[in-house]
Amino acid sequence: MLTRFALFLIAATAVLPLTWVRLLGKCLGLFLYVAVGRRRRVVQINLKRCFADWSDERIKQATVDIFVHFAQAWLDRGWLWHGSETLIRQRLHMVGDLNALQGNEPTVLFAPHFVGLDAGWTALTLLIPRQFNTIYTDQANKISDAWILQGRRRFGDGQLFGRIEGVKPILQGLKAGNPLYLLPDMNFGPEESVFVPFYGLPAATVPSLSRFSKLARAKVVPVVTRMTQNGYTIEVMAAWSDFPSSDPIADTALMNERLQAYIDTMPTQYYWVHKRFKDQPAGMSAPY
Repeated sequence: MLTRFALFLIAATAVLPLTWVRLLGKCLGLFLYVAVGRRRRVVQINLKRCFADWSDERIKQATVDIFVHFAQAWLDRGWLWHGSETLIRQRLHMVGDLNALQGNEPTVLFAPHFVGLDAGWTALTLLIPRQFNTIYTDQANKISDAWILQGRRRFGDGQLFGRIEGVKPILQGLKAGNPLYLLPDMNFGPEESVFVPFYGLPAATVPSLSRFSKLARAKVVPVVTRMTQNGYTIEVMAAWSDFPSSDPIADTALMNERLQAYIDTMPTQYYWVHKRFKDQPAGMSAPY
């Protein structure tokens, strides 16, 4: 019942001016910063490890901003998934190399975990006349799981493949010319991961970007979504000309290196609430 009520309130914010939604998100983010001590500690540990030159005061302010952006992005799903199509078109702005999305060439979209990841997906499925696919992780709460699935299926006719379905249907979609919106920059466990540097530290990272692009002979196009005062800007970057190589570990290290450059342009919009260094090489302990 509580979940349904919370989702009802988020949907209700779709009719509010964006400034009001963002103000509500700021209040929610400040509350979460105070209330969720364990996750606040995760964020601060991540920042101290990745930005060793930052002062304690900067770490603290960045942590506050991260919680605010996280909460604002969650409330933005109200208008993304329940607002009018006209409203959404006004608030989502696609820029960059849009030609990289044209045609039927197999394409993997490298979409890092910035808070605007759902805005990026909505923009692609609404504004680009092409079927997009992605990979979905089931949520423990079945009510919120259904809400998220419905929201991500709102526009277009793309497919959301569950991780348990394996790689076969994903590759079939790629080879059929359906771009794959891939988010491979989290720690999904050591079983299928390789340890490559992330801000100079070993981080378990799935080599799926290299694997899918090589198996499907697909180009890799980065798509980075930035939260702005007016909504979101979705930047489509030029396809990587040097990817993949014959070495998936080197490819994955290169992915993290380029990801760092994207993060450095907006560090407080990255998903630092995740335990990025939870798994460590043998002989090293997790920092959490």
